[in-house]
Amino acid sequence: MAQEHRNVLILGAAGRDFHNFNVVFRDDERCRVQAFTAFQIPGIAGRRYPPELSGPLYPDGIPIHDEAELAVLLRRYDVDEAVFSYSDVAYDELMHRASIVTAAGADFRLLGGRSSMIPAGKPVLSVCAVRTGAGKSQTSRAIAAMLRGRGRRVVVVRHPMPYDKDLAAQRVQRFAKLEDLDTHRCTIEEREDYEPHIVAGNVVYAGVDYAAILSAAEPEADVILWDGGNNDTPFYRPDLHVVLVDPHRAGHETRYWPGETNLRMADVVLVNKTGTATPEGIAAVQASAARLCPKATVVLADSEITVPDPAAIRGKRVLVVEDGPTVTHGEMPHGAGWVAAKRFGAAAIVDPRPFAVGSIRDTFATYGHLHDVLPAMGYGEAQMRELEQTIAAVPCDAVVVGTPVDLGRFLKIRQPQVKVSYELDAHGREGLERVLDRFLDGSA
Repeated sequence: MAQEHRNVLILGAAGRDFHNFNVVFRDDERCRVQAFTAFQIPGIAGRRYPPELSGPLYPDGIPIHDEAELAVLLRRYDVDEAVFSYSDVAYDELMHRASIVTAAGADFRLLGGRSSMIPAGKPVLSVCAVRTGAGKSQTSRAIAAMLRGRGRRVVVVRHPMPYDKDLAAQRVQRFAKLEDLDTHRCTIEEREDYEPHIVAGNVVYAGVDYAAILSAAEPEADVILWDGGNNDTPFYRPDLHVVLVDPHRAGHETRYWPGETNLRMADVVLVNKTGTATPEGIAAVQASAARLCPKATVVLADSEITVPDPAAIRGKRVLVVEDGPTVTHGEMPHGAGWVAAKRFGAAAIVDPRPFAVGSIRDTFATYGHLHDVLPAMGYGEAQMRELEQTIAAVPCDAVVVGTPVDLGRFLKIRQPQVKVSYELDAHGREGLERVLDRFLDGSA
């Protein structure tokens, strides 16, 4: 007897995978999603996508396995089709996954925007990038401020990071005050992206079900600002698509999925970090933009790095704590904290590796390019405590915090802290101002 449906496996990392399921597969009776796999983010395998979210075709929910079991899962579930659904993956790694899948006899699928982007009833402006750590956060904050300055109500919708075990409780999340971060038990990674928006006066939505999130967000918005994660494409169909390229990683814009897709879709290409990049790096990413999206407007920008008291760094032995995703799977050797430590005259940057404990030690083993910075890993309460213990063990005069979140709100740090801020520079803002005026006039 012929099989009544196609068996599907979705390869993910707790975000895009759930979105692709919700909009493409949840109600499709021709398919049965047998399982999700989990990668990139520690501690998210072993959960279950709950029946409250999976719909009537999945009364028991859907299991989530570690992607390390991929070859076994393809056989166990007699998979017909594997759908790759996470971001910031080098092309060779992407094709290794494809080879495992196709060797098992299954099809390997990538979803495009026509099937995965939800149309909105309000204008959507998206901020995405070709790699994580390119500067989306400060660009999104700057654009939100510009829109508010033009009398528009802006609601930020952030790329998902549902890392808690209770996925049903994270279906639709709204953040308007800092206490909401505690209410929703946010990880450090979530706080890094939500907290600066909240401090700036922006309402942020995130969660798991982005159709439901859009329905909740639209009544209080004139413009939806999609604040992307990693180098993923937007979940909503954008009316203006701003894409950041990073001249410190010139060439990456054509070597990572789906960063090149973002660049080819761009209406605006923002070349960030021009103040610290080489002329050759800047020229290379501009050449990529001219070749791949010749009709896009190109804006040159920098991220202005400031600290409240440079004397707290000068002459001191410092520990540098950086934004986790930027220096781990983003492959940057350092971030804004390291730049600030060097710029403001630290006597030494202490290597944190000998003092790392638990999963923080494992992170250094996984990402061997890291030497003198500590990634702010905090994908759960246990890892936050290990980060806290690691910081406490490092012999230093001060902790330079390069992550955008205030670590002192939820970690006990005995050493003096120096918080690094970074905002889009005036030149970059001027270029975006002109783009936004055309967008709001309906001619962008």
